[in-house]
Amino acid sequence: MRVWKTLLVLAVLGISLAAAALLVRVEYAPFPSEAELLNPQRRPFDTAYDVLGERVPHADVPQLKATRAGLAHLSRENGAIQVTPALVQLGRDAFYRETFGNEVFLSDVMGLLDGAMTPWAMTKSLLSLAGGSTTNLELTLARDVRLGDRVLAKGTVVPTGLDVPAGSLLPLGVKMVWDKGRLRAGLTCAACHSTVDAATGKVVEGVPNTDLNVGLMLALASNTSAYFTHVGVKDPTALAGPDAATVTARDGQPVPLPDPAALEALVDGQFAAWPPGSFDSTIDKVNNPTSIPDSFTAEAHPYGWSGFALVGPFRGSSMLSNNVHALNADATTSAQAAPDVLGLDTEVYLALLLRGAANPDFRWDPAGGAPPSAVLAAADPTPESPALVSAARMPTFPKVTYVSTDSLLLSTPGLPVWEKVNAMSAFQETLTAPLPPLDPQAVQRGARVFDRAGCGACHAGPALTNNRILPVAEVGTEPSRAIALAATEKALAPSLMIAPSAPFPMPAEPRVIDVPIPTEQLDQLALGWAHRGTQGGYKVKGLVGLAWTAPYLHDSGVAVGPDADRQLGLPGTLYAGVTPDPRNSLRALLDRDLRAKVVAANRADARAQTTHATGEGHPFWADAAAGFSPAEQEDLVSFLLSIRQAAPR
Repeated sequence: MRVWKTLLVLAVLGISLAAAALLVRVEYAPFPSEAELLNPQRRPFDTAYDVLGERVPHADVPQLKATRAGLAHLSRENGAIQVTPALVQLGRDAFYRETFGNEVFLSDVMGLLDGAMTPWAMTKSLLSLAGGSTTNLELTLARDVRLGDRVLAKGTVVPTGLDVPAGSLLPLGVKMVWDKGRLRAGLTCAACHSTVDAATGKVVEGVPNTDLNVGLMLALASNTSAYFTHVGVKDPTALAGPDAATVTARDGQPVPLPDPAALEALVDGQFAAWPPGSFDSTIDKVNNPTSIPDSFTAEAHPYGWSGFALVGPFRGSSMLSNNVHALNADATTSAQAAPDVLGLDTEVYLALLLRGAANPDFRWDPAGGAPPSAVLAAADPTPESPALVSAARMPTFPKVTYVSTDSLLLSTPGLPVWEKVNAMSAFQETLTAPLPPLDPQAVQRGARVFDRAGCGACHAGPALTNNRILPVAEVGTEPSRAIALAATEKALAPSLMIAPSAPFPMPAEPRVIDVPIPTEQLDQLALGWAHRGTQGGYKVKGLVGLAWTAPYLHDSGVAVGPDADRQLGLPGTLYAGVTPDPRNSLRALLDRDLRAKVVAANRADARAQTTHATGEGHPFWADAAAGFSPAEQEDLVSFLLSIRQAAPR
């Protein structure tokens, strides 16, 4: 009798725990302490307020506060953000922990955990570390996977490039959420913009994760098709067969849909071609990923490889973070703008996203009767936002503006609109790069070579950039990325913004402010967005942290391994699992003969061709033909490797 009572108690307890698990929400993301950092030093910067991109130094504040006009200028109602230690700390916390809810799209729609990369596979890999660290977590595939013309068999061990600090329960930048009985995985800034130093096991903040295998991990998801706009699938409906299922467009006409398996196979193969350390952050339906940038943003504006993030808070830094966490982390943010920007009816676009959704609640069935938009609305956990991520709707939604590519401002309930995005901008302004061991005399000699070679004509200023966007023809690099935003001109609206004084969720009529765009910036915006008939351009890159950011140029194409004779280009480095050597890769940036070998290696590789990666351009040399000796070239490289922070102003 006693045994039966015990079993009954255990059964009741089990049922109670199971019921509780269906009601609770638990989330976790790694958050390293200052003691666990390789670069805990903070860059001092004299900014008391940011007013829509205008820096207000501390010395100017008393005078401004002495007048009514000055007080208004420093008010949140007019766009001012006070930069305080608390704001910077909030930004650091958000950098590691905030997803704005992107785990819903990544898990419920794309099926990041429902393909060949399962939670159990990750758990086993993490347990195998036995508390140690790694710069490249390897996972065992849970099923066979076809990636274009390749098949990876179940049991194959694949590199993810995810970095795990010592003792961490999860990789950097991965946030796991248990929500009412469902496990989801989201990504924070730290997944791409922090790494683990292999030599010390410490975390390096602001450094790009140069071997993060984003393309492969996306290809392993169960419904990678939901991300088709980031690769070269111009018209998915062209894959429809004669007996294809259809979706009713908003004009009432039936539109045939592609075979789901055929679309998935095409998309998977193109994602698998991405070089590690790259990501395609535009939805131009061209497969042209760019090198993940560093987060040493101080004085390095404009942001984004084309310089499109140019205006708004923190001189465009907030706009860039907003774009990454919204448009790039949740494809539903583009649904309403799809007719203008993508040439796809909204219902057709959503059908392509939701037909293979991992979570049945989000899955659209062609035979189900309800339109895709209704399925999405019924499952949406953020009804206050017009997308799955948590965001405030701007008055221009769903149009494109120079402040927000989707007219959404990512926001957290209980905080002012855009608060964490602006906080992350403030935090990134403080980051400095670790200094590698270098010969001080070589660095000094290299600085003189830098001047004699004329590098300062463009690479001037505190972050060694003149903060300009140059026409693509002048830079000479692979041009497809420069025109990636050209189609947005059809959907362009005035640059309005919700005042950062507004709470979130927003009141019915929040204060709306104009974001000023100086006349001299209009031509730069035209280049950054490939508007007004331009062919686009690329920004002059700041040179902070070059010791940690190889390979170089926007397409990652200038890559050379430790063996400069054989490990050339992407096929000799990242595609082969070889970490590019910063010194050798910088030599390839400066030496035309070595660069020619790198470009030839890239052009001979089908994957590099698929992703528009060549390593060509930036024809500014410091080699024998330009009158520089090998020793002078090496000194110049030493100088470039020594730049660890933007100079104070």
